[in-house]
Amino acid sequence: MRERSTPSRWTGLLAPLLLLLALAGCSDDSQVSAPSATAGAAPTTITALVWAPDWPKEMHDVAAAFSREHPDIRVDVQFMIGNSVEENLKPKVAANQLPDLISINPNAYAASLAEQGVLAEVGQTAAWSNMLDLLKPDWTSAGGKHFGVAGGVAATVIYYNKTMFRDAGISRLPQNFEEFLAVCAQLKKAGYTPLVLDGGFPNMLGNGPFSHGFANLVAANRPDWRAALANGSLDLDTAAGADIFGRIKLLAARGYVQPDYLNTGYDEGIRLFTAGRAAMAFEGTWAAGRLMVGKRDEVGVFIPPWNAPGKLAVPVVGSETGFAVCNTRHRAAAMQLLDYLVGKGFVIQQNARRNIPPMKQLPGRMVTDPQITAYIREVSAYPQVVPPYYVFLPASTIEQLHPLLQDVLAGKTSPRDAARQLDRSLRAEARGGAH
Repeated sequence: MRERSTPSRWTGLLAPLLLLLALAGCSDDSQVSAPSATAGAAPTTITALVWAPDWPKEMHDVAAAFSREHPDIRVDVQFMIGNSVEENLKPKVAANQLPDLISINPNAYAASLAEQGVLAEVGQTAAWSNMLDLLKPDWTSAGGKHFGVAGGVAATVIYYNKTMFRDAGISRLPQNFEEFLAVCAQLKKAGYTPLVLDGGFPNMLGNGPFSHGFANLVAANRPDWRAALANGSLDLDTAAGADIFGRIKLLAARGYVQPDYLNTGYDEGIRLFTAGRAAMAFEGTWAAGRLMVGKRDEVGVFIPPWNAPGKLAVPVVGSETGFAVCNTRHRAAAMQLLDYLVGKGFVIQQNARRNIPPMKQLPGRMVTDPQITAYIREVSAYPQVVPPYYVFLPASTIEQLHPLLQDVLAGKTSPRDAARQLDRSLRAEARGGAH
């Protein structure tokens, strides 16, 4: 895994983007590939396999707008299903049946596909040139391959219903995990379900409480955690490793989550929060449009306080799932779609999602949520941040982690045993995958 620069790289590097967001966007059509229709030629059809749980309609709209500007190219949009990007890609890689453009995560698995020549070099594209410089190391393999572009600046946060907090007499946001538990108890006493837990969608268990548990219980105490993870010396068969899982279980055991939480999927979790069925939701900035726009109660966000008393929280911030081009016979046309996705067409999905864009220049009039923008500005100044779990965990470990998280919640596996299995998987990966 490529060693990332120190977390302080976020400080200042986001300033130009945040200024642009404050100015509500600008136009830069020079970053978009020009139409390339050839009279009389049969259109080329490219396949795009996309992870878009929050924006399937917008992806179809982007594809349609792209084809209007590139009438010689048609886009067959397909959507990933299941719990992760990697579980969608592995069978297609094995069968040599990859589409032309794919969603991809900036991790060791994607980097290995680039090194094997499965993913095309995108360093010459307008998309790569326009991506924020602080994100580029995430998308560069150890061998120097530029294998994709980010879909956004991703963070996981706690969304909270301000009306419910006021009704429960909560005037101060929790600053550590003990205070968070006290807030949950106060909300429950007031008759509210404190927190939505997406137990049926382990992807969000990983992005939310697992990533913040790892950040605050492990990475905060191990400055060299990335190197230790890579060489197999990061010990997670510990009390701290078990506590990552234990805290998730504790929230359920104390009745701080909704009924039937084990079967609550991603969309249902968002619906429960927006319908006023819970006071808090542990979700990503990428869902801000669904969670914050036009709701009957005012919604705020705060840093998940998974830190111990007296310690500064370690936020989770990094590259959102992005896009790559596969080395197919239609890769030239797929490169044009890549430039459009994070260029002129980006406004179509952004104005629905209201996330933080990953580009230096924003084409068209861009709508963002001011609270999300302020959140990213705040955490970018923190001395340490950790990326989401899909960035630093090997693909095979992600596959093991998902059922482990659900088994801990269901009482089938203890937190300590889950930590032991996670530790075993990471050490095996560091040895080259030999189990």
